[in-house]
Amino acid sequence: MEQFSFRRFAYATSALFAVLVVGMIGFRAILGESWIDAFYRATVTVSLTGIDSKPRGEGAEVFTIVLLLAGVAIFAYIAGAIVELIARGVLTGAWADRRRRQKIDALRDHYIICGYGRVGRRIGEEFREAGVPYVVLDFGEDALEAAREHGDHYVEGDGTEDEDLEAAGLTRARGLVASSDSDADNLYITLSARTARPDLMIVARASDDAAARKLRLAGADRVVQPYAAAGRVMAGLMLKPQVTAFIDVVMTASGDLHFEEIEVTKACGQGGKSIRDLDIRKETGALVVALRKEDGTFDTTPTPEARVEVGDVLIAAGTTTELRALEDLFAPREAIAG
Repeated sequence: MEQFSFRRFAYATSALFAVLVVGMIGFRAILGESWIDAFYRATVTVSLTGIDSKPRGEGAEVFTIVLLLAGVAIFAYIAGAIVELIARGVLTGAWADRRRRQKIDALRDHYIICGYGRVGRRIGEEFREAGVPYVVLDFGEDALEAAREHGDHYVEGDGTEDEDLEAAGLTRARGLVASSDSDADNLYITLSARTARPDLMIVARASDDAAARKLRLAGADRVVQPYAAAGRVMAGLMLKPQVTAFIDVVMTASGDLHFEEIEVTKACGQGGKSIRDLDIRKETGALVVALRKEDGTFDTTPTPEARVEVGDVLIAAGTTTELRALEDLFAPREAIAG
């Protein structure tokens, strides 16, 4: 379907004003009327609302007929354009687009999904289940239709373009996922996002090891290779089916067991204490299964004597209630007091 042309509509409107001006000048010259009277006569003639009296002289009558015909043609065109404007949903679509952009502008600490194919839609599903806000950035009609069906915030654009990333709220985002099917696009997305936001968490998709290396050099914090990951899972199901099944249960957040990561901040007042001193298991019921130290290394089997320092991240397992209690234990003291 041909797109509605605002340019043609503007031309028709300009033609209407031009006819009014010509009519005003013509009536003033032919009938000797004042500018106001001449403009009034031109307006009622062109707008087909009639005239107060028959103009004097054949010249004025011919001029009036020409104006009437011009008015009929222009108003017919404008009326058709307005009907087309409404029928095509241009007006309602513009209002909907404005509301959608206002909602995106109001988001803070959200995530941006660049590329809403099979991988991107799965990421969106996980985000929805976790209850975190996100914005889809894609230009494919299938991707945009999927975003509309799920009620997602979305921007029709390309993640490789700085303006589109900005429209998705890059400056206010918590993280970005480059999940396009194209390694080149993911590389450009990562470079653009990292340049604009050096502190942003970026996770990128790669099809092979070579692409993964380039994405890390471009600034991706984490790189995921879906094909390699799928291969590991399938091999695991054959070699260690129960271990793989357990990990799958945990990662899909089904059942009562969940994993959570909690950063130890200075405000919580727990830095420097050991796991035994904190008595985490007794106080919360959650189990600390790993500690990520501030230098990026992992203690995958922390003992009760292991100390948690400011900047460390606890990887804990437990039920939703237990993990919430653990979050409260490491919440800022001011928040607890409040």
